[in-house]
Amino acid sequence: MPVDRTNARIQEHEMPARTPGEPHRGPSRTTGTVWILALSIALAVSCKHRRASEDDPSSADFRDGDLIFQESSSRQSDMVRVLTRSRWTHMGVVFNEPRGTVVLEAASPVRKTPVRTWIARGRGRRFVLKRLRDADRRLRGDVVAKMKKLGAAWLGRPYDVRFQWGDDSLYCSELAHKLFARGADIQIGKLERASDMNLDDDRVRRALRKRFANARFNPAETVVTPDSIFNDRQLVEVEPRGI
Repeated sequence: MPVDRTNARIQEHEMPARTPGEPHRGPSRTTGTVWILALSIALAVSCKHRRASEDDPSSADFRDGDLIFQESSSRQSDMVRVLTRSRWTHMGVVFNEPRGTVVLEAASPVRKTPVRTWIARGRGRRFVLKRLRDADRRLRGDVVAKMKKLGAAWLGRPYDVRFQWGDDSLYCSELAHKLFARGADIQIGKLERASDMNLDDDRVRRALRKRFANARFNPAETVVTPDSIFNDRQLVEVEPRGI
């Protein structure tokens, strides 16, 4: 701890002058008391900061049920960005497993991807991690186990290029929404209709014509976008260590 020389000089000025031959008695009781008090305050502040750092989710590791978002580098990323008016075009749900942390994602097909591999696929390796504000209470062990079991049942299902609301194929935000709704009884994101999306852009129109060449596009189709989940007020942004 650095010495407060200003305080020391003040104490020296307060001490009475020693007469010749008088034995040196060392620092006064006032000086000792001041140092003990200062040390106690410093230790208390240090402990308080350490506990705050440990409790702060911004310094926490990945937790089961975290939601991770990125700007995908896939071929359809630009179309998704325009369609949903969102920077974040892909997302997944994080789980910790014996082999490491993985992202359950609806890609092609639904799969578990090591989190570092998932992050490396994004543009500039940029990503955002979000977590339920009350995750400790709402994502208990039994709830997480149910979510994992449900996600495992979806592994291998194809990516839903038509963004339809069935379970035979899934897109990224649909998987996340249904996993929380059915596995944890938690609604994340806003359910909208396909007609609420940006359907007027030429790039979107071309993509839809191609994808629905042999099917009927339903403007009333239920959809949920990565953007609506990203902006859900139930979630807070966190930053994991070691990435």
